[in-house]
Amino acid sequence: MLYFQPWKIILIALTCLFGVVFSIPNLFSPETLGHLPGFLQKQVSLGLDLRGGSYLLYQVDTKATLKDRLNTVVETIRTSFRDNKISYAGGLNPAEDHISFALSDQAQLDQVKKLIKEADAELTLTTSDKGETTLRYSQKALDDRERQAVDQAIEIVRRRIDSTGVKEPTIQREGHNRILVQVPGIDDPERLKRVIGTTAKLTFRLVDQNVTAEDALHGHLPPGDEVLPLDPATRRKDEAPGLVVKRRIEVSGDTLIDAQPSFQDSQAVVSFTFDAIGAKRFGKTTEENVGKPFAIVLDNKIISAPNIREPIQGGRGIISGNFTVQSANDLALLLRAGALPAPLTILEERTVGPGLGADSIRKGTTACFVGVGLVAVFMILFYGLFGIFADVALLFNGAILVASLSVLGATLTLPGIAGIALTMGMAVDANVLIYERIREEIRAGRSVMSALEAGFKRAFGTILDSHVTTLVAGTLLYELGSGPVRGFAVTLSIGVLISLFSAILVTRLQIVVWLRRFKPKSIPL
Repeated sequence: MLYFQPWKIILIALTCLFGVVFSIPNLFSPETLGHLPGFLQKQVSLGLDLRGGSYLLYQVDTKATLKDRLNTVVETIRTSFRDNKISYAGGLNPAEDHISFALSDQAQLDQVKKLIKEADAELTLTTSDKGETTLRYSQKALDDRERQAVDQAIEIVRRRIDSTGVKEPTIQREGHNRILVQVPGIDDPERLKRVIGTTAKLTFRLVDQNVTAEDALHGHLPPGDEVLPLDPATRRKDEAPGLVVKRRIEVSGDTLIDAQPSFQDSQAVVSFTFDAIGAKRFGKTTEENVGKPFAIVLDNKIISAPNIREPIQGGRGIISGNFTVQSANDLALLLRAGALPAPLTILEERTVGPGLGADSIRKGTTACFVGVGLVAVFMILFYGLFGIFADVALLFNGAILVASLSVLGATLTLPGIAGIALTMGMAVDANVLIYERIREEIRAGRSVMSALEAGFKRAFGTILDSHVTTLVAGTLLYELGSGPVRGFAVTLSIGVLISLFSAILVTRLQIVVWLRRFKPKSIPL
């Protein structure tokens, strides 16, 4: 236990050097940091409670996804039935999770099954004795669609936040259908919520000129039509509050490849570009409907409904309205990032100002330094020279811990600072166990070398047990906890591993060097 091979000494020295070198950048300002080599520009990332920012917990409305899918399938089935002269009763309208209708001729059931399979292979068909036919998705299909919707929403939220220029956001799944968003250092949380929460589902539909919105309100709405309101933000005063549009989507925003804010006639507009498929559909639709109004619909609100003056080829167009420069920028950003597959509902929201974060840093750092300082004084008063050895190991322990957090890119929160303070205490606790064991061996009459050897050897089992149980607790906190609890668990777990190194190896190496240099006749404990 008291003999160190050369390679072990080199490894301990390199580890301590790593801690000092990679923890030093945290003492510099970002401006000074830019002049250091690239590998030394890593600092500990600060969480929301230290840096300030927004914490948002969203729930994905997967029921809306299912409803949209059923509406699309209904339009496809209705067209197929009409083309194949299949008669039915019941309106073929989708309910919350199924589609039901009554087939007039049961002899056409096999043909209906074939058409349903072509419309959507995941739909299952059941028929009652009275001829009632029900279409619904299996539970597995619903679960798969829900998982895909949440995954897609996470990716789109990530793209939207990245487009705003925010650095180091945390975006992750929470539970089954929730998304956790943490954005540090943001100045305008309300704009962030607008950018994230807007569904941005863009569609292009034809306006039905044969019926007015007033007629529709009195019950004269043809099948395949719906009434949509004009967006108050872009509607002119002389325009009607709503229009009757076809449910059929002529061109979907899914085929957009770019959208940029621009100006036309000194007004803010958004120019867009389709991919090859979207350009072909857009060109065909505008060619076949020259002179007719074409509604641009965003999140079930009509932004504008200009008349098609001539076929628009090339897949390029402009969305105009009463946009401000900021609203045009935001809309272009949303369209570039893509539409959310389902609406997001805010379940929890917290905003921390940068002033409060700076105050937390100051108080947390002060508490850490005061705590470590008192521990260092305690060790010197109770154990003298050996206490100094423990304090030196404690300094390297702190440096290695900060360096590890910097290199790993871990986010430090206020509970994380508490975890650091706790691990510092645990590192000294290991030294206390060793020193007390050495004292017992000295009282038993052992020599200097024998007492030191037995003290380290017999205390090691106890130290290892206590650290392993703490590491297990930290792992469980990380797996089962979230947010600040995870920050505490990360610093605690890393600190436990480093404290084993510092208390056992660094302290022991100092004692061995002291023994070889001074060859003492007694141990100053």
